[in-house]
Amino acid sequence: MTSSKEGRTSPERVSVTATEAKNRFGWVLDAVTEGKVVVVTRHDAPRAVMLSAEAYEALAGEEVVDLGALTEEFDAFVESLQSPEAVARLNAAFEATPAELGRAAVDAARGEDPAGT
Repeated sequence: MTSSKEGRTSPERVSVTATEAKNRFGWVLDAVTEGKVVVVTRHDAPRAVMLSAEAYEALAGEEVVDLGALTEEFDAFVESLQSPEAVARLNAAFEATPAELGRAAVDAARGEDPAGT
């Protein structure tokens, strides 16, 4: 392990060519399960990185999704789309002229509220 700027330790890195990785896959697998990071190169340029499943999960930050919370959020969103104000804005959009739609698009792109609310 080597030390990084933040004082954390980083795993040992090993570099192999793509051909070596293919021909010595067992060795590569052993290296990553021992905690090493294997950098696979092609024409002297890094093309891939192999690391253990444990290291990947730590990097990926496995997030647990609360389906109940997502359902509540979705239901609230759908309900907001059915409010009288939302219905009025949708009707106004369908009744707008092309020039009015263009102006609203420009205003929205500038971060302005096209409806003026």
